[in-house]
Amino acid sequence: MLNSRPAEPFDQRATMRAWERLLSGETTDLPAGVRPEILRSWQRCQTGGTDALAAGAPSVPRPDTPTRSCELLEAASDTLDQLGRLLDGTGAMLLLCDGEGVVIRAMGDPSTREKGREINLEVGGRWDEEAIGTNGIGTAIREGRPVFVHACEHFCAGIKGWSCAAAPIRDPFGFGTIGAIDLSGGPGIFRPHNLALVAAAAREIEALLGERHRQERERLLAAFIDAGASRGPDDAVVILDRVGRVVYSRNPPQGGGLRDGLLKVGQPLLDLGPHPSDTQIVAALPPALQPSGISPLILDGERRGTVLHLPARTKPRPVSAEIRPRAGTAEPPLPIVGASDIFLEAVDLARRAAEAGSSILVQGETGTGKELFARLVHASERHKADAPFITMNCGAIAVELVASELFGHVAGAFTGAMRDGRPGKFELAHGGVLCLDEIGEMPLDIQPYLLRVLESRAIYRVGDSRRRPVEVQVVAMTNRDLMQDVSSGAFRADLYYRISTVTIEVPPLRARHGDVPLLVDHFNRAAARRLNRAPLRFSDAAMALLDGWSWPGNVRELRNVCDRLHVFVRGDRVEVSDLPEPMRRAPTLPSRPGEQSLDEVEETAIRQAFAAARGNVTRVAAILGVSRPTLYRKMRQYGIRRLTD
Repeated sequence: MLNSRPAEPFDQRATMRAWERLLSGETTDLPAGVRPEILRSWQRCQTGGTDALAAGAPSVPRPDTPTRSCELLEAASDTLDQLGRLLDGTGAMLLLCDGEGVVIRAMGDPSTREKGREINLEVGGRWDEEAIGTNGIGTAIREGRPVFVHACEHFCAGIKGWSCAAAPIRDPFGFGTIGAIDLSGGPGIFRPHNLALVAAAAREIEALLGERHRQERERLLAAFIDAGASRGPDDAVVILDRVGRVVYSRNPPQGGGLRDGLLKVGQPLLDLGPHPSDTQIVAALPPALQPSGISPLILDGERRGTVLHLPARTKPRPVSAEIRPRAGTAEPPLPIVGASDIFLEAVDLARRAAEAGSSILVQGETGTGKELFARLVHASERHKADAPFITMNCGAIAVELVASELFGHVAGAFTGAMRDGRPGKFELAHGGVLCLDEIGEMPLDIQPYLLRVLESRAIYRVGDSRRRPVEVQVVAMTNRDLMQDVSSGAFRADLYYRISTVTIEVPPLRARHGDVPLLVDHFNRAAARRLNRAPLRFSDAAMALLDGWSWPGNVRELRNVCDRLHVFVRGDRVEVSDLPEPMRRAPTLPSRPGEQSLDEVEETAIRQAFAAARGNVTRVAAILGVSRPTLYRKMRQYGIRRLTD
């Protein structure tokens, strides 16, 4: 129970003496009992001029709760209600704060809440470090991780009679800290597991925020399609949600003062109050992002989003870059080949995620080249030229060996263990990239241990109690629908949200309009060099047939076709008769959107999505970014059956 006798985490007298010496100007030889995060915070407070004798936090008058705070409140409501009901009589209170440390909801033991009002530990109180020094809320936000601050560890004298444990709540899209959750009370409530409680609550709120944002994005995209707000397939548009956050962009302008990542999904582009006018939106936009038109998106009878119509950018040039070979190998550089917008966006996202050091989930059908994106992450400037690149196929290892493969083992850990022990994949990948292929095949009972490693950045070898820190960027890959696995209980939700900080959807080849001729040329020349012969020449009819094929095996299938043609074609010219029989028999779908009407483009996209998802309506809706009701309406409009021809 929270109100049972506490176990003191440190010597309070020594901590108090250290605080007094710090205030008197002594900055060296402070007692070892002062924890590093507390000492860092004290020094920040002293440098910033925080009043060490402050008796309580200041108030922040706010006539209206900011829209983003309302979102946080709504997402956290159920979690707070469940925990709050358990706090009566415990001497503890629970607080939800925004990203500036301002309390936006408080609940818990009534007598503790009454005491909290004396120091303004209530709604409207500002608890960032700048305002009230070292405390759970402000220090957790500043440190970016869960923190407890107990009694004398507080910087300001007026709050040293409190104990608090807080955890930051991070933006689901990776744009920093948006809030914090805190458990506070008298010194008697201190327990080490208080920190685990608030950390778990914060992660649950983050997951709920992510799901709410995903649903809102889906509804806004459906409203965009239903409203006919698109002016054509080459229209440059940016869709914003009600708080000015980017939910979608297509053909955005480049250069002209626009910084990288400005239009990334989830990016807070504007900071406006509720119900902004078009004039206010235009005035708040960056000077380099001036729209030629604005369209509102209406959901449930109110404006919930905005479409910015922008001047179309010029067609991007094909990617012509190479990924450096792995250190210590004789392999050649890997080329990146493509020019379609959907492919270039995926490449750009991979590069930005690599530089940020984020955990990355790469999703895509078999044969799309997911491993190329893992190598692209490894080749980023963030990683040194000799940084390791370690791979592990989670579905190709016996269940009982997965733990030792990932984390290593010590001598005698189990029957068959190496005599001297062996490091696992995490240790081998230290300082580089660990690529977990087929992550969906990870045994369910191993998933909590993987999550713990990702959270703590340390491993324990099987059979060992020694903690071994590791610094690894994890790239997980799968051709499965992990969200569906989460719903069915086959994959842990907390692990899914941890590995998918950034999710890269590798597009199937049939969706990469214009890339087939580029890839044919690339694989044709590669095969010719390998066989020491001249590249093949393709007739217009043969190339048109290749360009119109649906490519169920994706890029891998195309490469195999090119290799096959070099073996079987007599002479140096490829005709339709030389192509595989299924291609010759199949009808060719139009493949160039510029030659089709908007309805034809939409119908083709839906049919291709059904082919990719093998008739799974939920998956098709996710691929297209529309709601299921909208998808069913479009199916009726175009006469598309659940399983397409």
